[in-house]
Amino acid sequence: MSHPGVGRSVISGMRPETRYARSGEIGIAYQVTGEGDMDLVIAFPFLSHVDLLWDSPAMAHFVRRLGSFARVILFDRRGVGLSDPAGGAPTLEERMDDVRAVMDAAGSERAALLGMSEGATMCMLFAATYPERISALVLWGAMARSTEAGDYPWAPSKDALIEANEELVAPFWGQGATIEIFSPALPATPAPASSRRASSARPPARCGSSNCSACSSTRTCATPCR
Repeated sequence: MSHPGVGRSVISGMRPETRYARSGEIGIAYQVTGEGDMDLVIAFPFLSHVDLLWDSPAMAHFVRRLGSFARVILFDRRGVGLSDPAGGAPTLEERMDDVRAVMDAAGSERAALLGMSEGATMCMLFAATYPERISALVLWGAMARSTEAGDYPWAPSKDALIEANEELVAPFWGQGATIEIFSPALPATPAPASSRRASSARPPARCGSSNCSACSSTRTCATPCR
């Protein structure tokens, strides 16, 4: 359930306006698109960018399809995309509060939550904390924990996770080395000319990392700092 006329945008080829919600001292970037009767909040995985996602035909199609039956609320969690730098690793409770801040700013009293990967964890905590504000909970690639514990033996150990990141992720970050694993059809599908022109005409965007000194100081990043 949402307040009529608050933060709505039509389903079209136009990008929704990016607005900011306040979560404590942090500004959380969000967009609203679609004209459906229900509200749907999407919590993305560990990286997102609510403006650049519209450069991806697949992502734009996905969001617009959701917008055919729902008022879709997208956001970048703190420290990511167009949102303010986090100044360190935010707690799960702080990230959960980003959901509340965005729903309040968008005039959403009650919504379905679609949580993806890391975004699923904050959605689960939000649903448990504010059950009266949730109409449905949809989880994709979710996990209760990312590391093992005494009552959770199904995840890798913290040391194994750090080692895997240092050996398999960090050396290839930003090079597109894993694109054939996660999106095998994408390398063979060139971006439309209109998308390339729009990207080249737009000022360089923040890379999405709260550890980038350029992004933290200027909100723009012209170098592959990830």
